[in-house]
Amino acid sequence: MDRKLLELLVCPVTKTNLIYDEPNQELVSIAARLAYPVRQGIPIMLCDEARVMSDNDMERVAPPK
Repeated sequence: MDRKLLELLVCPVTKTNLIYDEPNQELVSIAARLAYPVRQGIPIMLCDEARVMSDNDMERVAPPK
């Protein structure tokens, strides 16, 4: 994922920054608990395409407090 692109993208629901989850090829919104897929290098920023993240998913990708 291009670093500059990641800096520009925000969650369409919360307008907060996203975290790139490279192993799962997803952009994660911590605030919305949603993961947007990245397919062939293209972020799919549609709410209908996002998956709701479980507590385990959140612990795996959330930055330590």
